[in-house]
This record gives sequence, structure tokens and C-alpha cells, in this order.
Amino acid sequence: MRWQLRLRAAERGVFKAVEMRRLLAEAGLRISTGKMSALWSATVAPVSVRLDDLEVICRVLGCDAAGLLALEDPLPGPPAPLASPEPAAGKDGVAWAWNNGPATGQPAGRPRPSLPPV
Repeated sequence: MRWQLRLRAAERGVFKAVEMRRLLAEAGLRISTGKMSALWSATVAPVSVRLDDLEVICRVLGCDAAGLLALEDPLPGPPAPLASPEPAAGKDGVAWAWNNGPATGQPAGRPRPSLPPV
């Protein structure tokens, strides 16, 4: 995700974090200087934003959440295939399935090895 607060603010004529903080305070959202600095940063997107705060920011800037959060371009090329896990082998070298029996043609009467504790 790409955080575009500064771009949306510039479209509304707000070019400084102090101005944005004042507008947010007028709308009822009091933000500390440190938090405003983190929201205003162009290099690091905020890790989290409260939905209530996001609503006020959108109202002040006249945009919606999609205007502030943009999807990054996907990486080129097809996605890598997922590796299939190898079946777990017991101490006797027999592969056991995670369901109710062995993965090979072993008779069902043999006890299934226990799983490690979680």
C-alpha cells in the first residue's frame, strides 16, 4: 500500500504538516506533533491508522480512503508456484498422511505415530 496523504493535501492547497494538523484540529481530531510527523512522512507509510482518524482526514481533504491508500503496482511476471510439503516419515521410514492412515499401502492396523506437542 502507498500512503498518499501529502499528495491529497497538496491538491487541497495544504503544503505543511502544521497546516494539516490545524485543519484536523478544527475538524475535531487532535493529533500530537509526533503522530502528525509520522502521518506526513513521504518515505514511510504509517503501520496503522484508526478508522475514526481516517474518517476525519478524508472529510478534511474531501476524498475517500481509496484516495489516501493506493495499491502498489504488482510485481511483473507470473506468481511462483507453491511448494507442496513432503509427507512426514516415521522412524521406520514409512510416510504417514495427516489424515487417518499411512500415505503408502501399509495395513491400517499399525499405530500411527503421534504428532509433536503444540
